[in-house]
Amino acid sequence: MRIHHSSATARSDLRKIRNMKTKKQEKNEGEDANQHQSISISRLQACSVHMICGLGLAVAFWVAHNLYSISLVSHPSPTLRLICIVEIPIAILLFSQFRLNPKQCSYFRAVGRSLLALPLGALVNAFGAIFLGAPIGIQHLMKTICWSLLMSSLTFVPAASAFGLSWTHWQRMFALTKPKEPVEFMICIPAHGAIIGAWFGAWPMPLDWERPWQEWPICVTYGAIMGYLVALVASSSVVLTRQGQHHLKRH
Repeated sequence: MRIHHSSATARSDLRKIRNMKTKKQEKNEGEDANQHQSISISRLQACSVHMICGLGLAVAFWVAHNLYSISLVSHPSPTLRLICIVEIPIAILLFSQFRLNPKQCSYFRAVGRSLLALPLGALVNAFGAIFLGAPIGIQHLMKTICWSLLMSSLTFVPAASAFGLSWTHWQRMFALTKPKEPVEFMICIPAHGAIIGAWFGAWPMPLDWERPWQEWPICVTYGAIMGYLVALVASSSVVLTRQGQHHLKRH
């Protein structure tokens, strides 16, 4: 009886172990599927998203100049705040539509994680700017905060809206700079354009030209926006070309 009871217990334990392994495999397969799931987007959608992002910046500058009579040179902080008010909602609302695995992640959840990513991305951009020589002081605090929020909306927020915490996609876009999917190109290229543009825009700051636009973060902001706009055009071209090639291969 004892031998029979022991063998029955052993068989029961084996079944439990098999069930646990099966569940673990299914969980891993589900995670792998989520990581490798691609987001479908048409050429019209890609171009429309980039056009709206670019028009948002243009509208913000137009409103600042024509309605409030301010500019980045004369009033950096209010102008940056106005640009953020226009551009941040555009980035969040647009890129949350292209979220990874929409069956498990609702639109509002994507919006929520974008709002969480906004200050985190701003902190990263602020520390990066200070590390590279941005001025520190109470008189520069508000300008640095507004600039960092703008940079976060151009870099971190679109990625968080679409991919959340998917390390595979973040690694491809920012660590390896090897995007594969159309949405990855739409996020990766403009983000790098903004960062590179800001870096080039910072070059005139230490020069003794004594121009008002050399102040922090005026020239850096102009550089970031110019780099971002150029990258929007480049990103649209890449997506159109790749989508066209994929369409030809299918036929």
